[in-house]
Amino acid sequence: MEISIKELQSQPVLQVRTRTSLDRLPQVIGESYAKIANYMQSLGEKPAGVPYTAYYSLDMQDMDVEMGFPASKPLPEGREVKAGEILAKAACAMYKGPYSGMEGAYNEIFKWIAERGLQPKGVYYEHYYNSPQDVPENELLTEIVIPLKQAPESNS
Repeated sequence: MEISIKELQSQPVLQVRTRTSLDRLPQVIGESYAKIANYMQSLGEKPAGVPYTAYYSLDMQDMDVEMGFPASKPLPEGREVKAGEILAKAACAMYKGPYSGMEGAYNEIFKWIAERGLQPKGVYYEHYYNSPQDVPENELLTEIVIPLKQAPESNS
């Protein structure tokens, strides 16, 4: 897994932020993506990229999570769907494999960040490039994005 620092462009998003427990997370993600997709469709819009989930708290009994889709332009908010923006300098890595194995990838990224004297901002994004309904678990592609409080100029 290759880890690098990226300066991410400002990206408008439509999102749903909620709290859930780990055991309900897959259901909450699916329901939230459906709400956002239906709302985008009602606006005559399509996602401008792959969906993401942002983790603001990793308390497995009370997770603070945001599910969203990038938009091609800022869009109005709906009743349950909020408008937002993603912008950050971040440590990024593409993980290939089952979701259940992602803890090791996170640990590797956190170690890489610490070795460079950096600090995460405390929110973690996962961008899903395919789904378990479409490919075997060992073929799942998830980009892990960890926004940083500070970052060096190089991509080392």
